[in-house]
Amino acid sequence: MNTESYDRAKQVQQFDDSKTGVKGLVDSGITTIPRFFIHPPETLSDIKPNSTTRPDTQLIPTIDLSDLRPTIVEKIASASRDLGFFQIVNHGIEPEILERLIGAIKGFHEQPAEIKAPVYCREMNRGVSFFSNVDLFRSKAASWRDTLQVKLGPTMPELDKIPEICRNELVEWNQNVTKLGEVLMELLCEGLGVDKERLKEMKFPEGRTMVAHYYPYCPQSDLTVGIASHTDPGVLTILLQDQIGGLQVKRGEEWVNVKPVPGALVINIGDILQIISNDEYKSVEHRVFANASREPRISVAVFFNSSDRDSLYGPLPELISTEKPAHFRQFTYTEYMRRFFTKELDGKSLANYYRLSGTTE
Repeated sequence: MNTESYDRAKQVQQFDDSKTGVKGLVDSGITTIPRFFIHPPETLSDIKPNSTTRPDTQLIPTIDLSDLRPTIVEKIASASRDLGFFQIVNHGIEPEILERLIGAIKGFHEQPAEIKAPVYCREMNRGVSFFSNVDLFRSKAASWRDTLQVKLGPTMPELDKIPEICRNELVEWNQNVTKLGEVLMELLCEGLGVDKERLKEMKFPEGRTMVAHYYPYCPQSDLTVGIASHTDPGVLTILLQDQIGGLQVKRGEEWVNVKPVPGALVINIGDILQIISNDEYKSVEHRVFANASREPRISVAVFFNSSDRDSLYGPLPELISTEKPAHFRQFTYTEYMRRFFTKELDGKSLANYYRLSGTTE
């Protein structure tokens, strides 16, 4: 490979300037992926078919929210302490709503490039933006996905700013996911033994951001990833994934598949909840394979962050004792999110950055 003639920065800029994302590359008929999508051997070494990746999906529990409340609290707290991931069924959102949302997001991404191009933008403070790779210019290698991002809360964008093809579905999804997020936060608080309204008082149901990912077929899926290994910054994430699969969670040194369950939603703990819970709950690394299927993979994640950006955050005082002192220092949410958006989406570093020396999980 001729390294002298390769100008990575130029290639990345040209890709971004095209405003067509990886879907545009696929539509152009490419059979090999651009070099800046190729990940280093150390990233790819354990995503080969002969890796030690576990097919065992029983490690990711599916929790029935129609069960008795004490049972639900116990199961959610156990999964949050051990895995940081679980799936939920009977969560109150009708399957038809989920199906409509998946179809609408697929419809947006499969529109002609000239319709999507006006929405293409890297300004993260915009209400609605379409882009490929939030960390495109900071990462060591790009990932094979496109994203529609919509700020859902505290207030949604003006309706005419949301693409018409998915507008009604996103409004409907926002109403449902907000209620579900509040319920989950109450259950998580009960599992910690703190007042069930604690996270609500800290404004965590309000700062909602949706990212709707589109993973088209990748002609060299063994050379790249859909999303690199990372943790989420917020308090919790609610994820709807279709039936294609590809999401994996790190458990120790192994990667565990999160097998799609019809009608289920995937829930994971974010870095800020690990900090607030003083390491009681775990935020764990997860990733997505590049899609080797001819059928595109669709996923819709809602990140719950606090809308109060100026208050200090750290372990809850009621979870600190002489037996278990604070594991993290305090910080403002503005500082916290600024740090997230100035690093590449890689590994677990936010919680560790605020960890006090001498403390471990």
